[in-house]
Formats: sequence, structure tokens, C-alpha cells
Amino acid sequence: MPASRSEQTVEVLAVGVSHRHAPLELRERLYLADGNAVDLAKELGAVVLSTCNRTEVYLLGGDRAAAQAALERHSGLDLDGVLATWEGGEAVEHLFRVAAGLDSLVPGEAQILGQVRQAYEAALTAGATGPELNRLFEDALHTGKRVRTEARLAEMPESVASSAVELAAKALGGLERKRALLFGAGRMSELTARGLQARGAEVVVSSRTLESAQELAERVGGRAAPFDAVAVELMGADLVVSATRCPYPILHAEAIQPREKPLVLIDIAVPRDLDPAIANLEGCTLYDIDALGDGLVGREEDVREAERIVAEEAARFADWRRSRGAAPAIAALRRRAEEIRADELARAEPRLAELSERERKTVEILTTQIVNKLLHAPTVRAKEAGSEPLRELFALRDDGE
Repeated sequence: MPASRSEQTVEVLAVGVSHRHAPLELRERLYLADGNAVDLAKELGAVVLSTCNRTEVYLLGGDRAAAQAALERHSGLDLDGVLATWEGGEAVEHLFRVAAGLDSLVPGEAQILGQVRQAYEAALTAGATGPELNRLFEDALHTGKRVRTEARLAEMPESVASSAVELAAKALGGLERKRALLFGAGRMSELTARGLQARGAEVVVSSRTLESAQELAERVGGRAAPFDAVAVELMGADLVVSATRCPYPILHAEAIQPREKPLVLIDIAVPRDLDPAIANLEGCTLYDIDALGDGLVGREEDVREAERIVAEEAARFADWRRSRGAAPAIAALRRRAEEIRADELARAEPRLAELSERERKTVEILTTQIVNKLLHAPTVRAKEAGSEPLRELFALRDDGE
């Protein structure tokens, strides 16, 4: 007999885009700032992960069409044929790979695990999740931690920022005594600044507020420049790295004067900070976030170990879901077994009338132990295979009796 509607397996669904499926122009239009991501999470009963390289929605038993409609409403884009979809075990494994850094533009980068945690905690605080979605994300975070320690992926490029530094060094033939102008004063800019200084570059920080630029410059041993002085700073710069959270370009091609020396510009922001037309200017070489390296060369063995951990943790989550789904059927079976035991003892009452109180307790304990031993194997199998075989074998009704 089939399981009741309330006990049927509700599949995990993931819908979205990443650097693997969509160009930067589309990803930046789908990017959701923190508040917008939480609003969408509450609307869909989901966790919404939106970073510079992906916008993905994770939910249980959700409607793909509803998720697509919500994303289209945000971006004004027609997403037919664009969104990637993962269902069931594939969705679970995809999330675990994301948390582990295996699906990142720079595999092994550290920031994605924190971003997954922030997305989950924001949805949890907003009341957008339930017990199973909570368990899914807690297991994903656990998987990410295991991969970073046991598979040694922490030794891979730590972030997009470190890859940007590598790209800059390659493009400029080294960074010693090069002047780097950084736009933004957040965590990404700080990581970039430290990486550049470690290679011998001079760092100038500019931000929308001079105070925040000065604070970062003091922390990293650089110099701050007001945003309205950017034109002057550009004249002496060899490198520009931009990592703000501004929703529109902050540097247009018209603002860059004719140059006597080459200028390399690396835009690691989504939406982009730097006008794509800059790439057409003489002496300017513009890179966006998609130009960063893959970080996997020489680390194939560690990646295989990471994939093994992901598969192991995904299987563990599937086992937990099967066990959880079988719980009502197991409870129904135990109730039915107890009813039968009690009925048979009642029928035997005339033959038990002469027993002492101690002997009656012995009979109670003995019959209970027999029932428990008989039910042990079916209970274990039900946790492994789900509730339907148990219901069919013991003719348990959908109402749990």
C-alpha cells in the first residue's frame, strides 16, 4: 500500500546559474544583494545563495517554475533554457560540492564556505527553512570543512583575490615596485592588497568614503586616496583591481586619459565595476572575473579525495532522510504490535488468573522482549529502504494504524 501524502519523499531542488552555465553579463543581472536574497528566500521557503559567480535557490519539494518566475522578476530576463536544475541526490551533491569549493571558479577557494553559511543563517533567521533544509545545509557546511582539512584543499588558492594577484603578476611581468590602485575597502580588497604587497607592489586604496579607504590602507600599510582624485592616481598606476559592491560601473572609459605606460585592470566585482569599453583603449588590458585561473593543476589527487568525501556525505544525508521518512511507519508498526500483544494477553487472562503479581510482570516483560526482537530487523531495514516496503509487508494503513 503506498505511503501517505505526508510521508512521500519530498525531493531537494536546486535552481540557478553559475560561471559554468551563464556569461558574466547575465550573472551580474541575477546577483541578489543581501536583503533581496532574504526576501526571495522567504517568498519561496528556500535558501538563496548569491555570490559573484552564482545565484542559486535551494528548496524542498519546491516549484521550479515559481523559482524561475521570481528570478525573472528580479532580473527582467527571460530565463527559459538558461537556468540549471538539480533534483534529488544530484541537488544534494551539487550543494556539497559548492560548499567544498569544488564548483568554484577558483577551486578550493575559502570564501564560498562562509558565503554558504551566511546564506543559510540569513534564511534560517528569516524563518524560510524547515528541519530538513536545516539538516541539508548543516551537512553541507560539515562537508566543506571536511574537504578543506582532510583533502588539503586549504592549500589551493585561498580566494578569488589571490588568483587576481597571480593574474596581475603574469600580465605585468612581476609586481615589484608596481603601483596598484584598489577600488573598494571590503574583505576582497584587503585580501588583494595583502597579496600585492607581498609581491612588492605599492598599494593605493580608494573607496566611496575616504574614511574606509584610510582604515584599510592603515591595516595593510598602503596609502588612501579620495575617490575624486582617481583620475590623478590612474596616471601613475600600473594596475587597477576593483572589488566594490556598487550596482553600477564606477570607472568609465572616458575617465582614463591617454597613457604612456601600459595599464592592467582586473575587475573582480559582480556586477562589474569597470566599463567594458576600457578594453578598447590603447595601452589598457582589461580582465573580468571569468579570466581567473582554475587552480587545479597538480592537485588532481586532492580533488579526487574531495570528491570522495562529498559522495560519502551525500550518501549519509540520503540515509538520514530515508530513516526520517520511515519513522511514522515504524511507529505505526510498533503500535500495531503492542495492540496484538495486549489483545493476546487479554484473551489468555483466564489461564493467567492464578499467577502471582511477580509472575504476571515476568509474562509482560517476556512478551514485550519477544515483540521487540521480532521488530528489530524490520525496523533496521525500514530505516535503510524507507517506509513503503514496511507498510506493504505488514499491511499498515495510510492513516498510520
